[in-house]
Order: sequence, then structure tokens, then C-alpha cells
Amino acid sequence: MKKNVAEFLGTFWLVLGGCGSAMLAAGFPDVGIGLVGVSFAFGLTVLTIAYSLGHISGAHLNPAVTIGLWMGGRIDVKDILPYIVSQVLGGIAGAGVLYMIVTGNGSEIGSFAANGYGEHSPGGYGMNAAIITEFVMTFMFLIIILGATHKKASAGFAGIAIGLGLTLIHLISIPVTNTSVNPARSISQALFVGDWALSQLWLFIVIPIAGAALAGIVYKYLSSED
Repeated sequence: MKKNVAEFLGTFWLVLGGCGSAMLAAGFPDVGIGLVGVSFAFGLTVLTIAYSLGHISGAHLNPAVTIGLWMGGRIDVKDILPYIVSQVLGGIAGAGVLYMIVTGNGSEIGSFAANGYGEHSPGGYGMNAAIITEFVMTFMFLIIILGATHKKASAGFAGIAIGLGLTLIHLISIPVTNTSVNPARSISQALFVGDWALSQLWLFIVIPIAGAALAGIVYKYLSSED
């Protein structure tokens, strides 16, 4: 239960901090943080939770990460479903708090930082570009996670590598899909937007999981001592 609560809180913070920065601070007149600030916000949520709750649950905060770590032989299959449920619920809770804040001055939620492609991509990128982007970015994210947390990696630096890795991923891919690489983050925002966000949600569930699963297999091969 402690692990599940940690995953709930961590994913809550990721959605509130990352999506919150996009909704509240990115375009604030004259002093907004822009895409670079949003990218760092997402990275900082992971970095802060990695060092505060990572020793309890591993700080996955992401169903794709949980599945990728399982494919890489890092966690037991019995942990998968409880982790994913906790992550999705934490993401929804974070989106709920963000909804109340965003609408606190009478504003509409608009796209609510939801992930999308085609006309709902920030840069107008189509479905194929979105699939490639989400697959490759999640694949590399898991390679970073698996490598940084390997027993032979430098101790104590995993959170920094993973947080900066997620920052870099957002710097690359926000214009394409608003950056998912995390089904829980995508589900939480899509539930509040509805309509197009729900109809496109499949991509941001299936593709990150596929990329993460392949990364687990690849890194397990790369790190084998046989």
C-alpha cells in the first residue's frame, strides 16, 4: 500500500506540476515561462519525486515506465496492475486540482494541455509523426531509466539523469504532440477535455507502452553479462 500511495502522490505531482506550468505559466503576459519552462517543469517533477519517494516505490509515475521496467526484469508482474491504477488515479487527481485552479478566474480550460495530433497538435503534425515521436521518445526514456538505475551506474545520480532526460524529451516533442510518453498523464487531461482528446487517447496509451516494452527488452540484452 505504501508503494501505491507513493505512486499516486508522485503522478499527482507530475500532472499538477507539468501540465500546471503549461496551463498557468507558459503564456503568462510578458513573463511567461514558454516551452523551455514547461519542459523543465516536467523534468523537475520527476527529479523531485525520484529523491523524495523513489526509495519507497521506485518513482515510476508512468504506466509505460512500469511495463518497461517489468520487461527489463526490474519488477515483479504482481506490481504492475496496482502501480498502474495508482498512477492513473493520481494523474486524475492532479488534473482535478488543476481544473479548479485554472477555472478560478473564470477562464475556460481550452485544450487543458491534452495530447493530440493533426489539428490538435501544437505544430499541426499528423498521426504518423505523432506515433514515431511518442514511440522513440518513450523508448529512449526507458533506456535512460534502466541505465541510470542499473547496479553498475553511478550511485545517487539516477534522479538527475532521468529528470533531465524527461526535460530533453519535452524540448523535442512538445510541438508535435504536447508530449505524452506517459499514458497516465494523457488519460488525466483527456478526461477533462473529452471529445477529440478521448478519441485520440488510444495513441498516447498504446504507443508509449510499446516503446517502453521494446526498450526493456533491448536494455536487458545490452546489460546481460552472458
